[in-house]
Amino acid sequence: MTNQTITATRNEQRSLRERHAAVMPEWLSLYYEEPLELLSAKGRTVLGSDGRAYLDCFGGLLATMVGHAIPEITEAIRRQSERILHSSTLYLLSGQVRLAERLAAASGMRDPRVFFVNSGTEAVEAALLIATAHASSNQVLALRGSYHGRSFGTVATTGIRAWSATGFSPLQVTYLHSGYRLRSPFRDLDDARFIDACMDEMRTMIETSTSGRIAGMIVEPVQGAGGFAEPPAGFFARTQEILDDYGIPLISDEVQTAWGRTGRGPFGIHAHGVRPQIMTLAKGIANGLAVGAVVAESEIMHSLPAHSISTAGGNPVAMAAANATLDYIEDHDLIAHADRVGSRLMEGLRAIATESSGLVAEVRGTGLMIGVEIVVPGTLDPAPELAVAAVERARALGLLIGRGGVYGNVLRVTPPMTITTEEAEHALEVLAEVLRTLGSPVVVAAGSAEGLRP
Repeated sequence: MTNQTITATRNEQRSLRERHAAVMPEWLSLYYEEPLELLSAKGRTVLGSDGRAYLDCFGGLLATMVGHAIPEITEAIRRQSERILHSSTLYLLSGQVRLAERLAAASGMRDPRVFFVNSGTEAVEAALLIATAHASSNQVLALRGSYHGRSFGTVATTGIRAWSATGFSPLQVTYLHSGYRLRSPFRDLDDARFIDACMDEMRTMIETSTSGRIAGMIVEPVQGAGGFAEPPAGFFARTQEILDDYGIPLISDEVQTAWGRTGRGPFGIHAHGVRPQIMTLAKGIANGLAVGAVVAESEIMHSLPAHSISTAGGNPVAMAAANATLDYIEDHDLIAHADRVGSRLMEGLRAIATESSGLVAEVRGTGLMIGVEIVVPGTLDPAPELAVAAVERARALGLLIGRGGVYGNVLRVTPPMTITTEEAEHALEVLAEVLRTLGSPVVVAAGSAEGLRP
């Protein structure tokens, strides 16, 4: 690419950025000091509008589950698109029924039913609707550090201030202690006593902060926007025991954890020996096409006292993509692959963290959901500015990663489930260089991306 072409491309990109700012809301933020448009992709490699190729370790915010331009998936979309693009849930949809059968069979629920929508937010909203209708109550339990969506009801159950757009709510929500131990007052306890403390608090909150008639408790098996925090083994099993004591349904928000990204099975919550009454999923199940779903026991699903449809839920093209994605995951044993490669990434990142001069407080996660918590060296103080700088530096070195966490200081490493061992090793090399650069005294003192620009 010539210098003239690069200059023209940058000017065009600045123009697109200006056009974006002129018509999009201010709160619709973009990554990077110089925002990036992704023009094309194949496998785990994406081509940006800046003319550079990048290794994608963010996977379209975890939605590009198995990578880009997968022939089996694109062919399924093409075939369906040539037949019919849309009908609605008022007509029989064979692809919808096939996908529903697969989700129901994997759920482990009693007489499960499936309702399709268009996103994770809408799936959680629908789950809250049926749960509150079933209980005739708008009281809900949620976990601190959770993220469940951007709609009116889902924001009400989101336990991260940065994502809580309003204090108004259609729900009465009681927030309970989550498994995020690093900043917990219980963090110095061993696993058994940590769980005991959380469960004691849970019973106390139910007994003192609610009327006792509770529609459900919503949890993420691994907190996504919360920085991939996961409680110790036994936490969710004990949680369900208490919920059963009070007759409270468990809602597992699997929007980021299904279908196998955790490396433990199709649904993340099952690794904890727990069978919820309601589950939601979206994002990766159609490899990035707009789809969401609620799976619930029939007694709860049938609670709505009125008619309901979903105009685009179960869309034939989205269903073709979802069924092809699940086929691909099964045919290539990608859940086991996610476990193997994820373990290598986790091992490598923890080794890198030990040489980070106290910059990394914790590496955590499961499978291909890995969080690296960045702090002011020598403290546990969150360092979101340094996390922003890390994301910038990774891009400069050809790697796309994400950022999240309760304080915006957690690097999110979430490559597609098809990432190769060689690509994972390359990602580790880049991240090692990012953290070495980030740990330099100049950058730490600046606390920004200034010292990291190429």
